[in-house]
Amino acid sequence: MRFRLTPRDDGFFELFSRTGEILVEATAVLTEFLGSDQLRREELARRMEALEHAGDEAAHAVLRKLGSSFITPFDREDVYRLTSRLDDCLDRLQAAVDLVVLYRVGALPAAVGDLVQVITRQAELTCEAMPRLRSPRDLTDYWVEVNRLENQADQIRRGLLATIFGGEYDAIAIMKHKEIVETLESAADAFERVAHTVETIAVKES
Repeated sequence: MRFRLTPRDDGFFELFSRTGEILVEATAVLTEFLGSDQLRREELARRMEALEHAGDEAAHAVLRKLGSSFITPFDREDVYRLTSRLDDCLDRLQAAVDLVVLYRVGALPAAVGDLVQVITRQAELTCEAMPRLRSPRDLTDYWVEVNRLENQADQIRRGLLATIFGGEYDAIAIMKHKEIVETLESAADAFERVAHTVETIAVKES
């Protein structure tokens, strides 16, 4: 463990934890969104937008603190990278919701729900990990499991693409569904990148 002569600013952990909570809220909105009609989806899309704004505010607060703090909990570049990658997760969740609303897509293939369940679990694990960044070496199980879930998400994506291109949909519907599925899978990728960042921090702090 790195020895520190001066105290670090633990306020960063509170902001990372808040972002983790926002991500869990966002996946709950996404889950409800899938089973809703168009009108309710539009309401939930507005809720997702509000969560995305809250995430942006938390990210900006981290960056402001980064600019004013002499001591940070870990390397400044890693604080910035973790902040950016958490924000990427939220951006991709919002993007998926926006696409469904804009394209006025009705029922999605059932396996989309499986993909969202995987993303939801990634968000829960991320939320649980953020307050524990004080001891990043103890988070091995977190990044291993998030990586496993990303592999599962990729398998689901491949199955979904096979369904989409299986002859049930016309060309325009294929384009819409494919973009939505790819955006959701990119959210799973984004959570994996957060986990990789935490792993990097742990290596540096050991």
